[in-house]
Amino acid sequence: MSEVAPRVAVVIFPGSNDDRDAAWALSALGAEPILLWHGEEELPPVDAVVLPGGVSYGDYLRCGAIARFSPAMHAVTAFAADGGLVLGICNGFQILCEAGLLPGVLRPNASLEFVCADVAIRVERTDTAFTTRCEEGQELVIPVKHGEGCYHAPDDMADDQIAFRYAPGANPNGSERDIAGVLNRAGNVLGLMPHPEHAVDPLLGSGDGALVLASLVDAARERLYARA
Repeated sequence: MSEVAPRVAVVIFPGSNDDRDAAWALSALGAEPILLWHGEEELPPVDAVVLPGGVSYGDYLRCGAIARFSPAMHAVTAFAADGGLVLGICNGFQILCEAGLLPGVLRPNASLEFVCADVAIRVERTDTAFTTRCEEGQELVIPVKHGEGCYHAPDDMADDQIAFRYAPGANPNGSERDIAGVLNRAGNVLGLMPHPEHAVDPLLGSGDGALVLASLVDAARERLYARA
């Protein structure tokens, strides 16, 4: 008997450009992706939500600053408050910070240049819904592509909210404390600057991103079974 596929919403904003990539990767890893336009005021029945990368609203004002007001984000906020799993990738990470679902803010890269490269990130925790398939201290090679990925952490942010750090010497944007991915206090929301959806097939250079997305799919499936 095959496993039931959890449903994962992929929210599309004007300017999203990695939504289809995220949907393909989730499908390849056993989920049923549901593409959701940002103007929808309610989420369909889903087990997790992904905010994909891109340039929502052309990155006018600040990255993610306009997208945070999209009707769908009210539903995502309520979903997260109820313990729902939410992953924001690159621009999605920026949107989560702007919406107050994650601490801190993403600023222009220290180089003031757009960066597009494979980078090594280190897994800091394996007890989260996004890292169960990883090993603590494991280094994953996942691509980045952003102009505003320099993470500024609030002074009161605990170290246990850091899910991923850039490996020594691999920080591509000047992020404080080499932070590449951050959790909310409850651990059900993750923001990640690298793009795991672009690293799910070794033929494309790396399959390491599959460990992150497959962990999310596993956790979403557990939530599905728990409700059954």
